[in-house]
Amino acid sequence: MRYLIPVAIIIVLAIILNPLYVVKEYEQVIITQFGRPVGDPVSSPGLNLKIPFIQKVHRFEKRFLEWDGDANQLPTKDKRFIWVDTYARWRITDPLLYFQRLRDERGAQTRLDDILDGETRNAIAKYDLVEVVRSSNREAESDDTLPEDLVDLAPIQVGRDEIRNEILVNSQSRTEDLGIEILDVQFKRINYVDEVQQKVYERMIAERRRIADRFRSEGEGEASRIRGEKDRELARIQSGAYRTAQEIKGGADAEATTIYAAAYDQSAESRSFFEFLKTMEGYSVTLDTESALILSTKGEFYQYLKRTEP
Repeated sequence: MRYLIPVAIIIVLAIILNPLYVVKEYEQVIITQFGRPVGDPVSSPGLNLKIPFIQKVHRFEKRFLEWDGDANQLPTKDKRFIWVDTYARWRITDPLLYFQRLRDERGAQTRLDDILDGETRNAIAKYDLVEVVRSSNREAESDDTLPEDLVDLAPIQVGRDEIRNEILVNSQSRTEDLGIEILDVQFKRINYVDEVQQKVYERMIAERRRIADRFRSEGEGEASRIRGEKDRELARIQSGAYRTAQEIKGGADAEATTIYAAAYDQSAESRSFFEFLKTMEGYSVTLDTESALILSTKGEFYQYLKRTEP
């Protein structure tokens, strides 16, 4: 008997609490009875009632949801294969229709895969690659380092934004009967396939090497010109310096000759003293402490030495 009371309390609480359910601000609710929807969807937040054990609560998001597609390899109109990775945002506008057609978010994502991937493939196949890549006909900035075919861009008629909008409009028309609305579609990434991408890289490398060779050639020419000017200026400076040195040397020799001539023109005694000094200078240059000198009595060296005897 004592075990029946707690069990009875639990049953009573379950019966009392089970009819209540709470709808949060970001939710919308569908009530089903034996698997079939009953009543209108509940989108206002608050506390609500349902029949216990018979009715079931199905909750759906009111917030924006995201669809992130896989990157697909798609052909353009001009037969260029590219990787296209798309992204979209969507929301549930009619929870009852959504529940009837898609049941849950997993079913919605699967249906969106079919719709968005298909519309993306159809749109990309209708346009050339330049239309998919570019969004406007703005002029490219001038750059002397770039080849002309990269600077002179081909004009577009539609552009990436219009293609994206076309995908959005066509996809929205296919989701009207699903209880959902696609709000936005964006290209996350557009790129060449690996084979074409490698060729593009090789072409870019070749172009940059050609530009580098051109700059290198211009640099070498400029370096040769600078070296030539340097050598010419150096030769001019050396020639001027040599001429100045010769002029100074010539002037000094002329002055020395004048001094010698003036000295010889003086009195005999002065000339003798001058001759003596020059002879002594000759001794200092000719002789050292270890030299032995044999003099002739008729030589000038001997004459001056002889005169110094007492």
